[in-house]
Amino acid sequence: MKPASAEAARNAFVTESECLREMQSFFDEEAYSEAVRLLKDAPRIAASGCGHSGILCRHFVHLMCCIERPARFISPAEALHGATGFLQAGDVMLFASRGGKTSELLPILNICKKKNVSVITVTEDLSSPLAREADVILKMHVNRETDRYNCQGTTSATVMAVIFHALQAALIEETDFQNEEFALIHPGGAVGARLAGRPDV
Repeated sequence: MKPASAEAARNAFVTESECLREMQSFFDEEAYSEAVRLLKDAPRIAASGCGHSGILCRHFVHLMCCIERPARFISPAEALHGATGFLQAGDVMLFASRGGKTSELLPILNICKKKNVSVITVTEDLSSPLAREADVILKMHVNRETDRYNCQGTTSATVMAVIFHALQAALIEETDFQNEEFALIHPGGAVGARLAGRPDV
């Protein structure tokens, strides 16, 4: 590959690692504590986002299911055609939107407020519509995206993933989730083999 291409690849590691170090200064223990409390107490958890944020929301709901917190991704396209029927009072909806203004999510936000569903918003803009109406805001910080145009959802996706990882790590502690419980629901693959003590797999 061209020298400039190799440099761009190396710089991606530098950009994202620097961003994660900077993110630590934005960690709001009170906000994370409230988010974890809501997720712990919710009968059901949903998440919604568009583009890269939507892909990361799918990752988030899988993380929740892996620690036995019932969760599903609600597509913004399906949300206004009945999918929000999944949500009941006392549930939690997590919105992910770097700008906090994703137009497809705003009608879902209105439905959540009418149904007494608690809202967690992950965003960089604390004054955005999705942040202003949230019960809890978890702030993102993005130094820049990794591409030359600072346009692709790369560093921002990594930041979002780490926020979700932090929530799962805290929930494991809060609920005292045990590895034996994970072994029951994850018998497949190398992880399942390790949990079951099958070194031959």
